[in-house]
Formats: sequence, structure tokens, C-alpha cells
Amino acid sequence: MAGVKIEHRIGVKAPAEAIWEIISDIEGWEAWNTLYPKARGALRIGGALELEVALPGQPRRAIRPVILDWVPNDQIHWRLSMFGGLVRTVRYLEIEALSESGCIFSNGEIFDGWLGPLIARQVGGAARQGFTTMGEAVKALAEAKVR
Repeated sequence: MAGVKIEHRIGVKAPAEAIWEIISDIEGWEAWNTLYPKARGALRIGGALELEVALPGQPRRAIRPVILDWVPNDQIHWRLSMFGGLVRTVRYLEIEALSESGCIFSNGEIFDGWLGPLIARQVGGAARQGFTTMGEAVKALAEAKVR
């Protein structure tokens, strides 16, 4: 069974560097990111992040995803395994530069594993809402940097 993807994409009138400065400062997320009100860790392939997830309408929960990949001004990907591997997710934050002053910021998650599609259905609306809120916050912060 193929994974289920939940994603939010938003246009940002700012260069990729402005977006990267915001999303790569994991420890700074607490100041603006309502989806991850607690965030610790550094961008290091194989390194664990300590995050608290606050999906709208869901209880907060602590997670420890592992960084799969990161590329400056381009992307951050991490993976999370739950329920003994029955649910595996890949969370991504990606910047697609359209010009020197415009980008698309995408943030989403791919749910895989035996129970992945079921969990995606259960949390899909809340996840999409959380991703939208995060995307809009990144847009506002990045565009404020270049004004």
C-alpha cells in the first residue's frame, strides 16, 4: 500500500535564504511555531530532534524524529517511527525558489507502514490545519525580513 501524503504549499515573496533562516533555527521555533511549541535539536543527519507536536484539537505529544536529510536553502526531512514501526512517517519542509525574491514553501508528511494510512485519516484534518498555520507563519516572518 502506498503512503498517504498531507501537504500545505504557500507562495512567499522572499528569497530562499530568508525562509531557510527561519526554518533551520529549530530552537527558535518556540517563538513562532504553534505546531511545535517546544523544539530542541540541531540539523545533523542522523541526529534526533526533541519536539512537542500540538495538532489542533489533539492532545500535545512529545516526539523524537531523526533527521534524514537537510540542504541549506532547500529542505529539511525527518522520519518518525511509531507503534513498533507499524506507522512510519517522513516529515518535510521544502523551499522551491521561483526567483531571487519568490519561493514556494511546502511542509507536509508522508504516512507509511501497515497503520500509516489509518493514522493519516485520523489526524489528516488536524495535520493539514497545523501545516497551514506553520506555512502562513513562515510566509509572514520571511516577508517581514525583506521589507
